[in-house]
Amino acid sequence: MDFPGLAERTGHFRHGAPHAVTVGADGRRVAFLRSTGPEDPVASLWVLNVATAAESLVAPGPLASYATDRDACVAAFARAGRLFRADLVRGTVAEVPTDEPAEDPRPDPRGGNIGYVSRQGGSPSLRVVGPDGDRLLAGESGNAWREHCGTIGWGVPDETARRFGRDRGWWWSPDGSQILAARTAASTSLHLLDLDFGWVDVHWDRETYPHVVSVRWADGGGPLITVLRRMQQHGLVLAVDPRTGETQVHAELADARWVEPVAGTPRHLPDGRVLVGGELAHDGFDARCLFADGSLLTPPGLYVRRVVGTVPRPGSPAPDLVVEGTDDDPATQSVFRVRTSLGGGGAEARKVTEAPGWHHAHTGGDVLVVDDVVWRGEARVAALGNLAMPLPYAPSPVLERVTDRRLPAAVLYPAVFVGGTKIPVLVTLGDGPGHQQVVNDPAAWQERQWWADAGFAVVSIDGRGTPGVAPSYEKVVHRRLVDVALSDQVDALRALQGKHPDLDLNTVAVRGTGVGGWLAAMAVLRRADVFHRGVARNPVVDWHDEPPVLAERYLGDHRDSADVYTHHTLHGAEPTDALLLIGAELPGLPSRPTATLAEELAFLQDRS
Repeated sequence: MDFPGLAERTGHFRHGAPHAVTVGADGRRVAFLRSTGPEDPVASLWVLNVATAAESLVAPGPLASYATDRDACVAAFARAGRLFRADLVRGTVAEVPTDEPAEDPRPDPRGGNIGYVSRQGGSPSLRVVGPDGDRLLAGESGNAWREHCGTIGWGVPDETARRFGRDRGWWWSPDGSQILAARTAASTSLHLLDLDFGWVDVHWDRETYPHVVSVRWADGGGPLITVLRRMQQHGLVLAVDPRTGETQVHAELADARWVEPVAGTPRHLPDGRVLVGGELAHDGFDARCLFADGSLLTPPGLYVRRVVGTVPRPGSPAPDLVVEGTDDDPATQSVFRVRTSLGGGGAEARKVTEAPGWHHAHTGGDVLVVDDVVWRGEARVAALGNLAMPLPYAPSPVLERVTDRRLPAAVLYPAVFVGGTKIPVLVTLGDGPGHQQVVNDPAAWQERQWWADAGFAVVSIDGRGTPGVAPSYEKVVHRRLVDVALSDQVDALRALQGKHPDLDLNTVAVRGTGVGGWLAAMAVLRRADVFHRGVARNPVVDWHDEPPVLAERYLGDHRDSADVYTHHTLHGAEPTDALLLIGAELPGLPSRPTATLAEELAFLQDRS
């Protein structure tokens, strides 16, 4: 099988699969994107009518993204700068004339006006088009900011925001009368903009808390924002008064290493309480939890990854939260319903997905979409049509927990491997610490099965620094990332050999990308007694060159941690022909600007 070519043609087997799912707040429609087949990269906009379980094509592609009003009656999308409005009830599409090229269009919650970002002139501005025409709501000319040789952007996230997972720069109010917009220059500020051109600044200590990590304004109350100090060790959850822009502290987030907010929080619950994600680290507990005005809502044994939304709870006026998380095995992500009502019995979470896997959910009204299956209450409505190519491999990785630290690990053998024969080992580091590899998801093992069938026992180890186990497990790498990460890889390899005696630890290769590429290079350079050959694709070379939000999370402030940064750099590495750098160059080390998987394989199979 030409797996690399097949994976490229099929978008790694995602072309043809439904994605970007949106459920209307009234539960009547489910909108999503999907292409026409496994080798078609062009996605179109589709709608499932929940009452009839019928799918209909609304807007042929290409569509990269779209946004809807509250009930998914209206959708807006841009194509080559042209703005389109789709009626998801009637299934019609009309172009909306605009004065400037549009991107990131979003209808207001009632579907009347459409806001969009324009980059005409080089400086992003925020505009609104509707019955009153096309109007500039906020923007400044490209040469307005000279102090830092840059431009002022309205309605767009900066690189720091994207690193935190905030990929938006503006938000409609629930009634569609205001927009909360980010203004990005030397720092980020927030502003409340009325459609009649009124203007209110949002007030908080921006010098102390410069990072705007999350913004939400969709639950009937005022805006909720999360801001962090530069070093990410302290943050505030703030409620914003939409009339005055004044803020009130609802919660403080603190950690001696770094704060890790829970995706999907903060948000208002229907009874007015504010839901906040945090960590429980006392009385023997070590968990990522949810709190409502200080009351614990989730059991300490549930590691919360994301809050999806709410669904009605039978017999109760208070809804259930829908949460993605892990309750035992970090390789499995399940969907849970969490009780929000106050009462006896303590925190309560009921698992919705029984089969092990890596599950995702979307909600709206009384509709819950789990993976591709649409549910209304306890009734199964339909499954969204999936036209993706079936996965070519049926991998069976052996999942383990090894060493006294219970490191999640997996071993994947060639499909035709016969036990009793020593086999070379390939350690895959993926994108490195911060990204799980040992997951119960067949799609995640397709490329690794190709590597295995090329003659390796593929080993993946989620050492400390990886999410999914516990907050302390993830954060113990602070300021000593390379030492902890390499130690866990080495210890896990040796422990695995006891369970898998066919592993030939005299022939160990390693590969990774990004931070994982940096760790692969460090493995060959610093632990050549264990790792004998390696490929580092687009590795971090010098942490000083990385975005501060990433470097400071792991290594601290470079101004008082020069020795830590020096200890983690690839500069000054001893010459060796056992390491191939792709997309980076260092004296004495083989390097290439780019390389195919086949070229990587040839290098790693050269065991001379």
